[in-house]
Amino acid sequence: MIDCLLILRRVLLIPFVLLAVVSGSVAAATSAEYQSAPLTAHLISVQDGVPENTQTLSAGLHLQLNENWKTYWRSAGEVGIPPSVEWSGSENVADVEFMWPAPTRFTAFGIENFGYAGEVVFPLRITLKDPGAPVTLSAQVKLLVCSNVCVPEEFDLSLRLGRGNVIDSTSAGLIGTFSERVPEGAKTSGVSEANAFIDEDLTELIVSLRVDEPLQSPDVFPELGMGVALGKPDIRLGEEDRLLWARLPILSSNTDVTVAPSITVTDGENRAFTIIADRVAQGIAPPFELAATTPDMMELIWIAAIALLGGLILNVMPCVLPVLSIKVSSVLKHTDHDTTRVRFGFVAASAGIMTFMWGLALVLWALQTAGLSVGWGLQFQSPLFLAAMIAVLLVFSANLFGAFEFALPHGMQTRLAGAGGSNGYSADFFTGMFGAVMATPCSAPFLGTAVAFALAGRGVDILIVFTSLGLGLALPYLVIAAFPRLVAFMPKPGRWMLIIKSVMGVLLLATAVWLFWVLDGVAGLASVIAVAALSGLAVLILSLPNVQSQFRWSIAIASLVLAIAAGPLLQQSAPARSTPQLAMAWIAFDRSEIAKRVSAGEVVFVDVTADWCLTCKANKTLIIDREPVRSALEAPGVTAMQADWTRPDTRISRYLESFGRYGIPFNAVYGPSAPNGIVLSELLKTEDVMNALAQASGRDVSAKVAGQE
Repeated sequence: MIDCLLILRRVLLIPFVLLAVVSGSVAAATSAEYQSAPLTAHLISVQDGVPENTQTLSAGLHLQLNENWKTYWRSAGEVGIPPSVEWSGSENVADVEFMWPAPTRFTAFGIENFGYAGEVVFPLRITLKDPGAPVTLSAQVKLLVCSNVCVPEEFDLSLRLGRGNVIDSTSAGLIGTFSERVPEGAKTSGVSEANAFIDEDLTELIVSLRVDEPLQSPDVFPELGMGVALGKPDIRLGEEDRLLWARLPILSSNTDVTVAPSITVTDGENRAFTIIADRVAQGIAPPFELAATTPDMMELIWIAAIALLGGLILNVMPCVLPVLSIKVSSVLKHTDHDTTRVRFGFVAASAGIMTFMWGLALVLWALQTAGLSVGWGLQFQSPLFLAAMIAVLLVFSANLFGAFEFALPHGMQTRLAGAGGSNGYSADFFTGMFGAVMATPCSAPFLGTAVAFALAGRGVDILIVFTSLGLGLALPYLVIAAFPRLVAFMPKPGRWMLIIKSVMGVLLLATAVWLFWVLDGVAGLASVIAVAALSGLAVLILSLPNVQSQFRWSIAIASLVLAIAAGPLLQQSAPARSTPQLAMAWIAFDRSEIAKRVSAGEVVFVDVTADWCLTCKANKTLIIDREPVRSALEAPGVTAMQADWTRPDTRISRYLESFGRYGIPFNAVYGPSAPNGIVLSELLKTEDVMNALAQASGRDVSAKVAGQE
């Protein structure tokens, strides 16, 4: 049916074009122009009147867009609005068929969009109620035009056609040109097969189709329904250019994409067709694989140096609070100044750090190979991991407070408590490993660059980067191992060690409380209560002196196992945390909302954070919530948008990956002068934030804020 209508449209245009050539240029009736800063619009018609007994007329909505201005196609993507026309005020009009010329691709606010720039005519096929009688076309037009900002346009156009049969060559030529650009149907265009695959997670669309005539430089414009944003396609040709394969990332979408994919393909100005693709259940292999580019040796050395520096900086990041007591403990154990014991103890601690880093690299490589989202610190999104860390911290802190002493067979004392003697170095090993685990909620300068390079590359890249990160984190331990006499500068053992021991217990207990708060956001209150009760029971049993040792430890271990299992088993949808009245007003993350607000001239500050990200908390406390940044973010025309990554969220993962990031904190500033965003450093500085706000807005935000103080 679609093909028949397309053929009919072409046939109906032939006599008008021929008449235009024969008759020359004759002024046909047009509507009065609508003019604004972005565009000029009017209705045009092939005829200056209605020929006798004519049932259909050819007309067009003619738009002339000024430089840098664009409008949208019928599938406008995530943030656009397609043109719409209401004809209810028309006279002697039974139907108006609105035709869409093939679009071009353009990028607005970092999102791929489909539409038109320069000049476009939307051909109109007017069906009359009373053939041959005069006609009045009354169009109420609504469309969105965008440059650095988007402006909604609403205007009325009216065109009156009496009786007549004169043809306008200019109007006929314009309408004919853009009618030829209206995509054909599958049969007319020679498409023999069209398939589409959308994965379960709605992360990619793969299209494959075969055509009779070879393609030259095709582009692909899928339609999956309103609210679906697609990235730039990866297009490959095969079978002597008669097979087209394309993969498009789905940046954001509705909760369920059930519509049959409509695929429009353009190949230059004179070839375009639209087909409805068949949905297939399995992925479609490309006609060929692209050769992967590999970094050269100098690039690997450079990124390894960056990773080493990033790991070293982690030692002084805000995450030092949870690991401070672990590090101090490792020093206090060696105050006997036995250089051999000191050296190998710190080597063992370094080995623990490296073991964790290599294990983390292996897990991330396996997840990456399986096609899952990976990133730095994402284990803190797991209720199982959080419950295990809470249980260990509570046992550690109770031991430091003197509630009980470890006296276990088979060396378990040194493995858990780090209080072992001269019979081995397992305590030092687990001290280093535990410190590395607790350092991962932090990000640091250079760390994001190194991790992004690793996770976007090969398995060997992951190994090199995480080895360098581990060496940087272990560097203080390795320095002491190389120069063990540095420990001699520590005070001699005495009562002060009891005070230090209590302080370390408080630090570990505070860390456990923080992890309880994180667990509440990840798994909900039921998990928190269960983990607290069962871990508390284990500590209580261990604290009872009159219970037989073997029986006591059996119950305690069983309680700890149940506590760890309760984290994920009782996970529930956690309600949104209440916002204090004095807190800054944030809006929830919505990628499409960024573009909408920027298109309206606003500045948007995006903060990707999580309860478990200590660097995020430091940025918020030291920079975002303080003057002058807070006043700048609360100023009119500025929107503060927060993306909470405490729990896994594919929308946020995709957003970060679009910037080549796999960890947080992440902050970006958008505005009319920075529609694609200005990415800030992991460690925020007041000057950097204020400069980014000013640059994105195109005006001096800092001066404005200073004037308000």
